[in-house]
Amino acid sequence: MSTAASNSPVAAGSSRALKNLSGKAYVAALMEQVKAKNPAEPEFHQAVHEVVESLSVVLDRHPEFKALHVMERIVEPERVILFRVPWLDDAGEIQVNRGFRIEMNSAIGPYKGGLRFHPSVNLGILKFLAFEQVFKNSLTTLPMGGGKGGSDFDPKGKSDNEVMRFCQSFMTELFRHIGANTDVPAGDIGVGGREIGYLFGQYKRLKNEFTGVLTGKGVAWGGSLIRPEATGFGTVYFAQEMLAAKQTDFVGKRVAISGFGNVAWGAVKKVVDLGGTVVTISGPDGFIYDKAGITGEKWEFMLKLRATGQDIVAPYAEKFTGAEFHAGKRPWGVTVDVALPCATQNELDGGDAAELVKNGCMCVAEGANMPCTPEAVETIQKAGVMFAPGKAANAGGVAVSGLEMSQNSMRYSWTREEVDAKLHIIMKSIYKSASDAAAEYGTPGNLANGANIAGFLKVANAMMDQGAV
Repeated sequence: MSTAASNSPVAAGSSRALKNLSGKAYVAALMEQVKAKNPAEPEFHQAVHEVVESLSVVLDRHPEFKALHVMERIVEPERVILFRVPWLDDAGEIQVNRGFRIEMNSAIGPYKGGLRFHPSVNLGILKFLAFEQVFKNSLTTLPMGGGKGGSDFDPKGKSDNEVMRFCQSFMTELFRHIGANTDVPAGDIGVGGREIGYLFGQYKRLKNEFTGVLTGKGVAWGGSLIRPEATGFGTVYFAQEMLAAKQTDFVGKRVAISGFGNVAWGAVKKVVDLGGTVVTISGPDGFIYDKAGITGEKWEFMLKLRATGQDIVAPYAEKFTGAEFHAGKRPWGVTVDVALPCATQNELDGGDAAELVKNGCMCVAEGANMPCTPEAVETIQKAGVMFAPGKAANAGGVAVSGLEMSQNSMRYSWTREEVDAKLHIIMKSIYKSASDAAAEYGTPGNLANGANIAGFLKVANAMMDQGAV
């Protein structure tokens, strides 16, 4: 081993070395350790670096967190579950997928986070999502820890019977590790109402009990109203607070939204409700630019298009005069006042951010998980454009999942208006927490720093109270 390697905190293998470092040296040493322990997981590295960079000032001000190695514990999942999922396709052939559940942190409540069914699912992506979920759930003010899970199974192109058989096989293993007071999964990409129904049915059958073990359920059997729209609604409510800080609102604003799944759907609806004009949606095939705005009949068509499962947006332009389809491109070159990336991770890069800045965009709020690359965030913030990270701006989905858990515990259902009002209050609270923390720790207006700090402090203090577990 080289001398340089043997002198590094990672080579020394010691958390003791880390606790004596400060500022950038601590960040660099922790990241070296994380990368050495978690090779080939770039999304996880990116998520950890973004958080720990924000926290360096907190850790220097509160050395007790370093003394008890809180950050080194937070980056390690409490439990990683990996399992085989065999299932029978319609041709009678046995197919095999991988199932995962990352139970990241339970310091403030049961693990909570979605299940993602998509070919891209792997351990690194789920660890990044679970890590982000810890801080997001902390910000909601609700007692929820962080977790994430899923499979490399692709429900697209599968029959209902194939999806059902896969979900039943998946739950036959997962049920051992979850429960209403242990771990409460929800839906994510590829896991909608159909999949949650099949998963819940198998859990109920195996456990012989009806409990609130999954969220995103059908309203008739324990689900919450506005859950499908909640992430998009919450993103817009958070952006509304950002605009209010600049003495303005959504009225008359032009808004670019990417994606056309649940998050984008909810965001489009709420922007229109608040007086804005949504001019873009997107899919894997490209994006739609409709300068007249996506509303009314157009919004309904978007839902029908999504329900076909084809994952394309081009037919929108064929149906509505004046709408343009831009094949293979992303919507960030359009002139807008507000941008809401609502599709997937790292979908908005440095070049896209530069286009938004050049065209006068005043606010970017992440509706998806980490949709902006580090270069994009840097470009946006350097230009003085307001920026909200996903762990704060897209917390509306898990917030309403938490409200669904409360309703299940009480065997009670709130009205649509009641849930929406509670969601609005939670998003206002998240904005205030992030804004206040940013100011207290020397970066006023930097909501990314503020969200990381506010989310971390609640979890870290709980971990300190509970000892070395």
